[in-house]
Amino acid sequence: MRRIAIFGCGGAGKSHLARRLAVRLGFPATHLDDHYYDDGWNPAPADEFAATQRDLVGADRWIIDGNYASTLPIRLARADTVILLDLPAHTCLWGIARRRGRHRITLPFLWYVIRYRRTMRPRVEALIAEHAGHARYLRFTSHRQVNRFLAAR
Repeated sequence: MRRIAIFGCGGAGKSHLARRLAVRLGFPATHLDDHYYDDGWNPAPADEFAATQRDLVGADRWIIDGNYASTLPIRLARADTVILLDLPAHTCLWGIARRRGRHRITLPFLWYVIRYRRTMRPRVEALIAEHAGHARYLRFTSHRQVNRFLAAR
């Protein structure tokens, strides 16, 4: 595992997993939200955001967490490991409630979380199949599975 792309619903624990893997593996974790939003929660222009990701995936070792399906192929093309956190909506909503104040939470975002498995997950899985056939694919459906994976590292 040298180039790891982590995807999943908001509140699933993508950033937490990325941080823990970074400590264990000794290379940097990048949280795409930090590159997409500025301090006022304004999104980056699409071309700048894509260029940033092209720069990030050019490194020999990386961990990148975040969905952003429009630029997912950039990360998938270079990833050797793809991790999908496919947790139930109630688990993700609990994760969001625990981090309140650190991220912007809106009603449309909560609706996105509730519908993620039905609407976004199939799109993410299709992109993984199309762009990351060369990569190791790990899909976790619980925090227990994630913790077992981390314990084995």
